[in-house]
Amino acid sequence: MNNIKKFRASAGILSGMLWGLDTVLTGFVLGTTPFVSTQEVILIAPIISAFLHDTFSTLWMMIFSMFKGEFLKTIKLLKTRSGRFVGIAALFGGPIGMAAYLLAINYIGPGYTASISAIYPAAGAFFAYVFLKEKLSLRGWMGLILSIIAIIILGYAPGDNLTSNFFIGFICALVCVIGWSLESVICAYGMKDDEVSPTQALQIRQLVSAVVYGLLIVPIIGGINLTSIVLRSSILPLIITTALIGTLSYIFYYTAIDNIGPVKATGLNVTYSIWAILFDVLFIGSPITLKLVICAILIIIGSIMVSKN
Repeated sequence: MNNIKKFRASAGILSGMLWGLDTVLTGFVLGTTPFVSTQEVILIAPIISAFLHDTFSTLWMMIFSMFKGEFLKTIKLLKTRSGRFVGIAALFGGPIGMAAYLLAINYIGPGYTASISAIYPAAGAFFAYVFLKEKLSLRGWMGLILSIIAIIILGYAPGDNLTSNFFIGFICALVCVIGWSLESVICAYGMKDDEVSPTQALQIRQLVSAVVYGLLIVPIIGGINLTSIVLRSSILPLIITTALIGTLSYIFYYTAIDNIGPVKATGLNVTYSIWAILFDVLFIGSPITLKLVICAILIIIGSIMVSKN
């Protein structure tokens, strides 16, 4: 029994660790030649990266679903009420949240992006209070306020070593927070009848996100040519590997949600902001500031206070 409990907790922690690694690798990918060839390419690079990330993640999930014998059943679930709500949640988590997340990485780097976006559990608790009428304790509200204060400190008066586009990146990170938090609330509403399992919900989420990117967003921003170039470039294997790491993170996260509930799972998953900083320093050699570390810790403490409500 103790081993089972340890595994359930480990799934949540592994989801955070893998997403931190996904964040750093994505930041590295966005700095490679196909994505920085011209100024026009740099502007749309994060969107194309998000499209490819979710597309290859969808393919990885298809392989996983076929291995479990659930693929056809999952596709049929798109016609159900629960499946439709999961699909709506996917729009907030993918084309809105993930695209904003990658835009933020492009502008302010993985460390700051991960730290700012880590407020999403607190924001999710707020939206759950508003839309699902889930009450928040005094401790929960204190955690929410603590996270917001840390975000304000982090975004205020950045040092000279940051880019001139810090404000744009900061806003993108906040859009990501709203997208991801609304995704969790809408998805929870869609799965409340137990018609859709966590892995099936994840398959629907990635599939809907990839389709919306491919059929709507990428053509609108004129990204078809860049997509074709990236698919023929030497960076493609790293993109596919990064998508696999992100998919594993999602699987562990949804497994934790299924076993220990969304509140505790989110509290463990949010540690990705610290993992991203560690991986960024270890693998990329990026500078680290005392303010970044302190604010990241405060954000995590605040989010856990909300999560333990």
